[in-house]
Amino acid sequence: MQAQQAAYPVTALCRALSVSRSGFHAWQHRAPSARQQADARLALVIQATHIEYRQAYGTRRLWRVLNDRGESCGRHRVARLRRRHGVVTLRRRRFLRARAPYARVPAAPNRLTWPFSSAAPDRVWVGDITHIPTREGWLYLATVLDVCSRRIVGWAMASQQTRDLAGRALEMAIVHRRPAANVILHHDRGSQYTSARYRAKAAAAHMVLSMSRPGMPYDNAMAESFFSTLKLELVPDKAFASRDAARLAVFDYIETFYNRTRMHSALGYKSPDQYEKQFNRLGYVP
Repeated sequence: MQAQQAAYPVTALCRALSVSRSGFHAWQHRAPSARQQADARLALVIQATHIEYRQAYGTRRLWRVLNDRGESCGRHRVARLRRRHGVVTLRRRRFLRARAPYARVPAAPNRLTWPFSSAAPDRVWVGDITHIPTREGWLYLATVLDVCSRRIVGWAMASQQTRDLAGRALEMAIVHRRPAANVILHHDRGSQYTSARYRAKAAAAHMVLSMSRPGMPYDNAMAESFFSTLKLELVPDKAFASRDAARLAVFDYIETFYNRTRMHSALGYKSPDQYEKQFNRLGYVP
C-alpha cells in the first residue's frame, strides 16, 4: 500500500485490501518489533558470512557456520532471510577440460570403485589437470587430492600443459605427506600420467598406479568434482587479468580456504584440515 499511495487514494487501497485506515496509519509509525530487529541484525550477519565464505555456501552450510559462531537461529529462518535479501550461492557453469587425445603407453588397471572411499589419509590419492582462463592465455593446474580427507596434498601450475607439470604436483604431495608404501594413485589416461617419467616417480615412492577406464570420466569423479568447485567459487565471470593474478588466487583458494576452512558435507561438515586432526588424535601414522 505504501508503494501505491502516490497513484491511488489510501481509502481505495484500504477497501481493496480489507484494511482499516487507522490500522494502516498506525503501522506506518509503529517501531519495528523485537523479532524484526533481530531479523535485520541476523540478515547483516548472513550477508557478511556469505561474502566471507566466497559465496560458496548454501543454506545448510551457512546455518552450521552461524551456529558454530553462537548465533541462535534455525535453518529455515536462515533460508527465509537469504531469499528476502537476495543471498544466492554461485551457480555452476560448464567448462572445457584439457584432455590428451591419445596415449601410447598402456594404462594401469582401474583399482577404484564407486563410491570412492578411504579408511584413513594417505592411502588413496587422485589427480588431474585443468586449465583456468586468463587474458594472457591458459594457466594449467595439476592437483593431487586425498580421497579420505578431500585435502589437496599436492599441486603445481604452469603456462603450458607439460608432463613435468603432473610430476611436480606429485613431488609436492610426496615431500609434504611422506606416505607409506602402496598408496593407490589414480588418474585418467592422459599422456602426462602414462609417461615413463611420471610412472618412475610413482614407482620410486612405492605407489600403486590406477587409471580410469577408457571413455569413463566418472572413474575420476572426485578430482573432477574439485575442479568444478574451484572454478565455481574462484574463477570470475571474466578471465583473470594475468597468469600471475590467477596463480595468487589459486594458491590462496587451495591453501587458505579449501584445505583449512571450507566445509564438506561428506566429512560431517568439517574442513579437510579439521577432518584430518581427528586421525592425529587417534595416533594415526600414515
